[in-house]
Amino acid sequence: MTIIGGVNLNTIIEYVLNTKDDFKVKEFNCVDSLVLSQLAYLHFENIVLNSLDQNSKISFQEIFENQKYETIFKDVRDANSNRELFAAVSKSPRFRNIELTYYINEINTKIDKQFSAITYLMDGTIYIAYRGTDSSFAGWKEDLNMTYLYPIPAQEDGLKYMEEVADGIPGNIIVGGHSKGGNIALYASMKCQNSIQERIIKVYNHDGPGFKNEINNWIEYLRIKGKVNMTIPQSSFVGMLMNNPDDYSIVKSNRIGIMQHDPFSWIVLKDDFMYCPKSSLNAVYISKTLNEWVKSVEYEDRALFIETLYQIVCSSEALNFSELTVNWQKRIICVLHTMRDVDSSTMKFLVKTILLLFKAQKHVVVSLSQRQIS
Repeated sequence: MTIIGGVNLNTIIEYVLNTKDDFKVKEFNCVDSLVLSQLAYLHFENIVLNSLDQNSKISFQEIFENQKYETIFKDVRDANSNRELFAAVSKSPRFRNIELTYYINEINTKIDKQFSAITYLMDGTIYIAYRGTDSSFAGWKEDLNMTYLYPIPAQEDGLKYMEEVADGIPGNIIVGGHSKGGNIALYASMKCQNSIQERIIKVYNHDGPGFKNEINNWIEYLRIKGKVNMTIPQSSFVGMLMNNPDDYSIVKSNRIGIMQHDPFSWIVLKDDFMYCPKSSLNAVYISKTLNEWVKSVEYEDRALFIETLYQIVCSSEALNFSELTVNWQKRIICVLHTMRDVDSSTMKFLVKTILLLFKAQKHVVVSLSQRQIS
């Protein structure tokens, strides 16, 4: 809990603990969406079935009482905060009876795919939640692929998942996700059939990256624009990366820099987020630098650059970022050997591409300085 000017400013954990009314009394809001989007990062294997069968549903309260309960926090970032949130949800009059169904979690390194989704059932309303990037190298590689590839496998899987859920379960649909999950939520909502779009009442994109091409004038986006709610923290650069909708709300965070991407840092004031009038100059600087760099490198060169870096990281023999710290001396040696084996022309290309990043940085500094002077 954060206190400013004598006012209690809560996180999503305190919000769940303090909110007693169910959705019939107090309608679903963007904070509820972030709660469910964060819970989509948990691993529900062997608890929530990969099925739309009527018997596959299980509530938060029932999961909390399940003997396999602790397994959902395995390999999850900030497991302690997630435990607090789930314990609060399982006892909350607002959340505890929400039923979970059709959990999917797929990682395919051959096609650089990391995709996971889950469906929540709330009194006749469906909430489809897409997971953001996990700690797997495949997940982060897929994020980087967004700079030159459209659609990525996870976006296509997100659309397929939505169509399957809509076909199997009646009712209004809410779609959402955090980080890459927010991007997939927006993509699936734009691309789905008209009959499904008519059932969608809200699309929540919580600090999700954009698309490689301009989106604001796409006909498919304009069809759902009025239903989209995009939120980013004040120092966001994930949600400002590439081309995203230009209509977004900026949320106050109790962290600094890139750590503001963490949903547990977003400040809640009563039943809504605490908003800021504009993003920090640092966020604008970082996002503009990255976007300038992306524009300065051709699609084919982006692909080669990302693939080469990916192969170098994978040569460490770690499966995810957390494993990089295990026996790190050995892993560094493996990486150095791989870099030594990279042919000279490719190494020159890597250096040239990195120099373009610094050139983009210089250009942004100049443009921002001129803006301040004017």
